[in-house]
Amino acid sequence: MSTRRIAQLARVSATTVSLALRNNPKIPVATRRRVLTIAQQIGYRPDARVAELMTQLPRKRNPQDMACLGVISFYDHAHVWDARTHFPLIYAGMKARANELGYRLEPFWLHAPRMTPARLRSILDARGIRGLLCFGSPNFGEAWPAELDTYAVVTQGLSIRAPMHRVASHIHDGMWRALDAVQQRGYRRPGLILGAGVGPHNAHAYLCVYLGWCELRREEEPPVPVLRWPAAEEAPLMDWMQQHRPDVLLVAHETETLVELTRMLRRRRWRVPSELGLLALVPTLAGTNITGLQGNQQLVGARAAEMLVARMREHEFGLPTQPRLELVEMEWVEGNTLRPALR
Repeated sequence: MSTRRIAQLARVSATTVSLALRNNPKIPVATRRRVLTIAQQIGYRPDARVAELMTQLPRKRNPQDMACLGVISFYDHAHVWDARTHFPLIYAGMKARANELGYRLEPFWLHAPRMTPARLRSILDARGIRGLLCFGSPNFGEAWPAELDTYAVVTQGLSIRAPMHRVASHIHDGMWRALDAVQQRGYRRPGLILGAGVGPHNAHAYLCVYLGWCELRREEEPPVPVLRWPAAEEAPLMDWMQQHRPDVLLVAHETETLVELTRMLRRRRWRVPSELGLLALVPTLAGTNITGLQGNQQLVGARAAEMLVARMREHEFGLPTQPRLELVEMEWVEGNTLRPALR
Protein backbone atom coordinates (compact mmCIF):
# COMPACT_ATOMS: atom_id res chain seq x y z
CA MET A 1 0.00 0.00 0.00
CA SER A 2 1.29 3.47 -0.89
CA THR A 3 0.73 6.95 0.49
CA ARG A 4 -1.19 7.78 -2.69
CA ARG A 5 -3.83 5.18 -1.78
CA ILE A 6 -4.10 6.66 1.71
CA ALA A 7 -4.45 10.13 0.16
CA GLN A 8 -7.32 8.92 -2.05
CA LEU A 9 -9.19 7.36 0.86
CA ALA A 10 -8.60 10.35 3.16
CA ARG A 11 -9.37 12.85 0.36
CA VAL A 12 -6.20 14.83 0.98
CA SER A 13 -2.98 15.35 -0.95
CA ALA A 14 -0.05 12.94 -0.87
CA THR A 15 2.01 15.69 0.76
CA THR A 16 -0.54 15.98 3.57
CA VAL A 17 -0.37 12.21 4.07
CA SER A 18 3.42 12.30 4.23
CA LEU A 19 3.37 15.07 6.84
CA ALA A 20 0.59 13.42 8.85
CA LEU A 21 2.49 10.13 9.00
CA ARG A 22 5.43 12.05 10.47
CA ASN A 23 3.06 13.61 13.03
CA ASN A 24 3.87 17.08 11.71
CA PRO A 25 2.08 19.79 13.77
CA LYS A 26 1.37 21.76 10.59
CA ILE A 27 -1.38 19.23 9.84
CA PRO A 28 -4.57 19.57 11.95
CA VAL A 29 -4.96 16.95 14.65
CA ALA A 30 -8.22 15.65 13.17
CA THR A 31 -6.57 15.18 9.78
CA ARG A 32 -3.56 13.43 11.29
CA ARG A 33 -5.81 11.08 13.19
CA ARG A 34 -7.89 10.30 10.08
CA VAL A 35 -4.78 9.59 8.00
CA LEU A 36 -3.25 7.38 10.69
CA THR A 37 -6.50 5.48 11.13
CA ILE A 38 -6.76 4.76 7.41
CA ALA A 39 -3.09 3.77 7.26
CA GLN A 40 -3.72 1.31 10.06
CA GLN A 41 -6.86 -0.09 8.48
CA ILE A 42 -5.24 -0.83 5.11
CA GLY A 43 -2.09 -2.22 6.71
CA TYR A 44 0.31 0.47 5.57
CA ARG A 45 3.84 -0.21 6.82
CA PRO A 46 6.75 2.13 6.00
CA ASP A 47 9.29 -0.53 7.13
CA ALA A 48 9.51 -3.84 8.95
CA ARG A 49 9.77 -2.22 12.40
CA VAL A 50 6.22 -0.83 12.25
CA ALA A 51 8.17 2.33 12.98
CA GLU A 52 7.10 5.24 15.06
CA LEU A 53 4.28 6.42 12.82
CA MET A 54 1.37 4.34 14.12
CA THR A 55 2.12 4.29 17.82
CA GLN A 56 -0.49 6.86 18.87
CA LEU A 57 -3.40 4.70 17.75
CA PRO A 58 -4.54 1.93 20.13
CA ARG A 59 -4.63 -1.51 18.57
CA LYS A 60 -3.90 -5.09 19.53
CA ARG A 61 -0.31 -6.08 18.85
CA ASN A 62 1.68 -9.26 18.92
CA PRO A 63 4.69 -8.36 21.13
CA GLN A 64 7.08 -10.07 18.75
CA ASP A 65 5.85 -7.84 15.90
CA MET A 66 6.37 -4.62 17.84
CA ALA A 67 9.34 -2.31 17.42
CA CYS A 68 12.00 -2.80 20.08
CA LEU A 69 13.88 -0.51 22.45
CA GLY A 70 17.07 -1.65 24.17
CA VAL A 71 17.46 -1.24 27.93
CA ILE A 72 21.09 -1.22 29.09
CA SER A 73 22.79 -1.33 32.48
CA PHE A 74 26.33 -0.51 33.64
CA TYR A 75 25.75 -2.15 37.02
CA ASP A 76 27.83 -5.09 38.24
CA HIS A 77 24.92 -7.54 38.57
CA ALA A 78 23.10 -8.99 35.63
CA HIS A 79 19.46 -8.10 36.22
CA VAL A 80 19.33 -4.70 37.89
CA TRP A 81 15.73 -4.38 36.65
CA ASP A 82 14.83 -7.43 38.77
CA ALA A 83 16.82 -6.48 41.91
CA ARG A 84 15.19 -5.72 45.27
CA THR A 85 15.57 -1.97 44.87
CA HIS A 86 13.69 0.81 43.12
CA PHE A 87 14.93 -0.31 39.69
CA PRO A 88 12.07 -2.77 39.07
CA LEU A 89 9.66 0.15 39.48
CA ILE A 90 11.57 2.21 36.91
CA TYR A 91 11.62 -0.75 34.53
CA ALA A 92 7.90 -1.33 35.03
CA GLY A 93 7.22 2.31 34.13
CA MET A 94 9.44 2.07 31.04
CA LYS A 95 7.81 -1.17 29.92
CA ALA A 96 4.20 -0.04 30.42
CA ARG A 97 4.65 3.29 28.64
CA ALA A 98 6.75 1.81 25.83
CA ASN A 99 4.02 -0.79 25.24
CA GLU A 100 1.39 1.95 25.04
CA LEU A 101 3.54 3.68 22.42
CA GLY A 102 3.97 0.50 20.38
CA TYR A 103 7.32 -0.83 21.61
CA ARG A 104 8.62 -3.79 23.54
CA LEU A 105 11.79 -3.70 25.65
CA GLU A 106 14.84 -5.93 25.44
CA PRO A 107 17.38 -5.69 28.31
CA PHE A 108 21.16 -5.85 27.76
CA TRP A 109 23.89 -6.08 30.41
CA LEU A 110 27.08 -4.26 29.38
CA HIS A 111 29.19 -6.19 31.91
CA ALA A 112 28.01 -9.61 30.79
CA PRO A 113 30.79 -12.14 30.06
CA ARG A 114 32.40 -11.48 26.66
CA MET A 115 30.16 -8.45 26.13
CA THR A 116 31.83 -5.33 24.76
CA PRO A 117 30.35 -2.10 23.39
CA ALA A 118 31.33 -3.18 19.88
CA ARG A 119 29.64 -6.56 20.29
CA LEU A 120 26.54 -4.88 21.74
CA ARG A 121 26.40 -2.56 18.76
CA SER A 122 26.48 -5.50 16.35
CA ILE A 123 23.62 -7.14 18.28
CA LEU A 124 21.55 -3.95 18.29
CA ASP A 125 22.08 -3.40 14.56
CA ALA A 126 21.23 -7.01 13.74
CA ARG A 127 17.94 -6.68 15.65
CA GLY A 128 17.05 -3.29 14.20
CA ILE A 129 17.16 -1.52 17.58
CA ARG A 130 17.76 2.21 17.23
CA GLY A 131 16.75 3.54 20.65
CA LEU A 132 18.30 2.84 24.07
CA LEU A 133 17.03 3.41 27.61
CA CYS A 134 19.85 3.49 30.15
CA PHE A 135 19.63 2.69 33.87
CA GLY A 136 22.76 4.72 34.60
CA SER A 137 25.78 3.52 36.55
CA PRO A 138 26.81 3.02 40.19
CA ASN A 139 29.99 4.92 39.27
CA PHE A 140 29.31 8.62 38.96
CA GLY A 141 30.95 10.00 35.82
CA GLU A 142 30.77 6.70 33.89
CA ALA A 143 31.88 7.30 30.30
CA TRP A 144 29.42 6.57 27.52
CA PRO A 145 30.91 4.09 24.98
CA ALA A 146 31.78 5.77 21.70
CA GLU A 147 30.47 2.71 19.85
CA LEU A 148 26.94 3.60 21.00
CA ASP A 149 27.01 7.27 20.01
CA THR A 150 24.83 6.81 16.93
CA TYR A 151 21.67 5.63 18.72
CA ALA A 152 18.87 7.67 20.26
CA VAL A 153 19.54 7.42 24.01
CA VAL A 154 17.74 8.54 27.17
CA THR A 155 19.12 7.79 30.64
CA GLN A 156 17.63 8.02 34.10
CA GLY A 157 19.68 9.93 36.66
CA LEU A 158 22.87 11.94 36.35
CA SER A 159 25.59 9.30 36.58
CA ILE A 160 26.58 8.95 32.90
CA ARG A 161 29.19 11.46 31.74
CA ALA A 162 27.95 12.42 28.30
CA PRO A 163 25.61 14.99 26.77
CA MET A 164 22.33 13.08 26.67
CA HIS A 165 18.67 13.49 27.51
CA ARG A 166 17.82 12.48 31.10
CA VAL A 167 14.93 11.95 33.46
CA ALA A 168 15.54 12.22 37.21
CA SER A 169 13.77 12.75 40.53
CA HIS A 170 13.42 16.41 41.53
CA ILE A 171 15.69 16.18 44.58
CA HIS A 172 15.99 19.96 45.02
CA ASP A 173 12.23 20.42 45.29
CA GLY A 174 11.85 17.33 47.48
CA MET A 175 14.47 18.47 49.99
CA TRP A 176 12.90 21.93 50.28
CA ARG A 177 9.47 20.36 50.86
CA ALA A 178 10.94 18.09 53.52
CA LEU A 179 12.49 20.96 55.47
CA ASP A 180 9.30 23.01 55.29
CA ALA A 181 7.32 19.98 56.48
CA VAL A 182 9.40 19.39 59.61
CA GLN A 183 9.20 23.09 60.49
CA GLN A 184 5.41 23.01 60.11
CA ARG A 185 5.31 20.06 62.51
CA GLY A 186 7.10 21.95 65.23
CA TYR A 187 10.69 20.77 64.82
CA ARG A 188 13.23 23.56 65.10
CA ARG A 189 16.67 21.99 64.76
CA PRO A 190 16.92 19.74 61.69
CA GLY A 191 20.02 17.67 61.09
CA LEU A 192 21.00 16.17 57.74
CA ILE A 193 22.55 12.68 57.40
CA LEU A 194 24.01 11.70 54.02
CA GLY A 195 25.01 8.25 52.82
CA ALA A 196 27.98 7.42 50.64
CA GLY A 197 27.56 8.48 47.01
CA VAL A 198 24.45 10.56 47.70
CA GLY A 199 26.12 13.84 46.75
CA PRO A 200 27.48 13.30 43.23
CA HIS A 201 24.52 11.27 42.02
CA ASN A 202 22.12 14.18 42.66
CA ALA A 203 24.46 17.13 42.03
CA HIS A 204 24.76 17.68 45.82
CA ALA A 205 21.14 18.87 45.90
CA TYR A 206 20.48 17.67 49.47
CA LEU A 207 23.46 19.57 50.85
CA CYS A 208 22.87 22.73 48.82
CA VAL A 209 19.18 22.98 49.72
CA TYR A 210 19.84 22.23 53.39
CA LEU A 211 22.42 25.02 53.70
CA GLY A 212 20.29 27.44 51.68
CA TRP A 213 17.12 26.67 53.63
CA CYS A 214 18.90 27.12 56.97
CA GLU A 215 20.32 30.44 55.80
CA LEU A 216 16.91 31.76 54.74
CA ARG A 217 14.52 30.19 57.29
CA ARG A 218 16.46 30.00 60.56
CA GLU A 219 17.36 33.12 62.51
CA GLU A 220 18.79 31.52 65.63
CA GLU A 221 21.99 29.50 66.15
CA PRO A 222 24.01 28.13 63.20
CA PRO A 223 22.66 25.01 61.47
CA VAL A 224 23.57 21.52 62.60
CA PRO A 225 26.68 20.32 60.73
CA VAL A 226 25.96 17.64 58.13
CA LEU A 227 26.81 14.06 59.14
CA ARG A 228 28.49 11.98 56.46
CA TRP A 229 27.43 8.46 57.39
CA PRO A 230 28.62 5.92 54.80
CA ALA A 231 27.60 2.88 56.88
CA ALA A 232 25.13 2.16 59.70
CA GLU A 233 27.65 2.60 62.52
CA GLU A 234 26.14 3.57 65.84
CA ALA A 235 29.10 5.31 67.52
CA PRO A 236 29.60 8.24 65.07
CA LEU A 237 25.84 8.76 64.86
CA MET A 238 25.38 9.01 68.63
CA ASP A 239 28.43 11.23 69.05
CA TRP A 240 27.04 13.63 66.45
CA MET A 241 23.57 13.65 68.02
CA GLN A 242 24.89 14.24 71.54
CA GLN A 243 27.14 17.05 70.39
CA HIS A 244 24.67 18.93 68.17
CA ARG A 245 21.25 17.88 69.54
CA PRO A 246 19.07 17.87 66.40
CA ASP A 247 15.37 17.40 67.11
CA VAL A 248 14.62 15.85 63.69
CA LEU A 249 16.80 13.77 61.36
CA LEU A 250 16.55 14.14 57.59
CA VAL A 251 18.24 11.07 56.14
CA ALA A 252 19.27 10.48 52.52
CA HIS A 253 20.50 6.91 52.51
CA GLU A 254 19.65 3.36 51.43
CA THR A 255 16.35 1.97 52.67
CA GLU A 256 18.06 -0.88 54.55
CA THR A 257 20.23 1.62 56.45
CA LEU A 258 17.14 3.60 57.42
CA VAL A 259 15.56 0.52 58.96
CA GLU A 260 18.76 -0.14 60.92
CA LEU A 261 18.77 3.50 62.07
CA THR A 262 15.30 3.11 63.58
CA ARG A 263 16.55 0.06 65.52
CA MET A 264 19.48 2.08 66.88
CA LEU A 265 17.18 4.83 68.08
CA ARG A 266 14.95 2.32 69.85
CA ARG A 267 17.95 0.71 71.55
CA ARG A 268 19.04 4.15 72.79
CA ARG A 269 15.47 4.86 73.95
CA TRP A 270 14.90 7.88 71.74
CA ARG A 271 11.16 8.57 71.58
CA VAL A 272 10.19 8.88 67.91
CA PRO A 273 8.45 11.08 66.88
CA SER A 274 7.67 13.06 70.06
CA GLU A 275 11.28 13.59 71.15
CA LEU A 276 13.07 13.04 67.86
CA GLY A 277 11.59 13.17 64.37
CA LEU A 278 12.78 11.10 61.42
CA LEU A 279 12.21 11.94 57.76
CA ALA A 280 13.68 9.87 54.93
CA LEU A 281 14.59 10.89 51.38
CA VAL A 282 15.11 7.66 49.47
CA PRO A 283 14.22 5.96 46.17
CA THR A 284 11.51 3.88 47.87
CA LEU A 285 9.95 3.71 51.35
CA ALA A 286 7.79 0.64 50.77
CA GLY A 287 7.24 -1.39 53.94
CA THR A 288 9.20 0.86 56.32
CA ASN A 289 6.48 2.97 58.09
CA ILE A 290 8.95 5.87 57.89
CA THR A 291 7.67 9.30 56.92
CA GLY A 292 9.40 10.92 53.99
CA LEU A 293 9.74 11.49 50.29
CA GLN A 294 10.42 8.77 47.76
CA GLY A 295 11.07 8.94 44.06
CA ASN A 296 8.09 8.44 41.76
CA GLN A 297 10.03 5.66 40.07
CA GLN A 298 7.39 4.35 37.69
CA LEU A 299 6.78 7.85 36.38
CA VAL A 300 10.54 8.34 35.91
CA GLY A 301 10.59 5.21 33.77
CA ALA A 302 7.50 6.25 31.81
CA ARG A 303 8.88 9.71 31.09
CA ALA A 304 12.17 8.22 29.91
CA ALA A 305 10.31 5.97 27.44
CA GLU A 306 8.25 8.92 26.20
CA MET A 307 11.32 11.07 25.70
CA LEU A 308 13.11 8.34 23.77
CA VAL A 309 10.19 7.64 21.46
CA ALA A 310 9.83 11.39 20.80
CA ARG A 311 13.50 11.55 19.79
CA MET A 312 13.09 8.63 17.42
CA ARG A 313 9.98 10.10 15.84
CA GLU A 314 11.93 13.25 15.09
CA HIS A 315 14.86 11.17 13.77
CA GLU A 316 17.16 12.58 16.44
CA PHE A 317 19.92 9.98 16.65
CA GLY A 318 23.32 10.38 18.25
CA LEU A 319 24.24 12.44 21.30
CA PRO A 320 22.38 15.78 21.39
CA THR A 321 24.10 19.15 21.21
CA GLN A 322 21.51 20.57 23.63
CA PRO A 323 20.62 17.80 26.09
CA ARG A 324 17.35 17.99 27.96
CA LEU A 325 16.68 17.18 31.63
CA GLU A 326 13.17 16.34 32.83
CA LEU A 327 12.56 16.33 36.59
CA VAL A 328 9.85 14.25 38.26
CA GLU A 329 8.52 15.39 41.64
CA MET A 330 9.04 13.05 44.59
CA GLU A 331 6.08 11.48 46.40
CA TRP A 332 5.19 12.17 50.04
CA VAL A 333 4.72 9.03 52.15
CA GLU A 334 3.08 9.45 55.56
CA GLY A 335 4.53 7.06 58.13
CA ASN A 336 4.76 7.22 61.91
CA THR A 337 8.11 9.00 62.44
CA LEU A 338 7.00 12.66 62.42
CA ARG A 339 4.58 14.53 64.66
CA PRO A 340 1.33 15.79 63.08
CA ALA A 341 1.43 19.25 61.56
CA LEU A 342 0.76 22.13 63.93
CA ARG A 343 -2.51 24.02 63.53
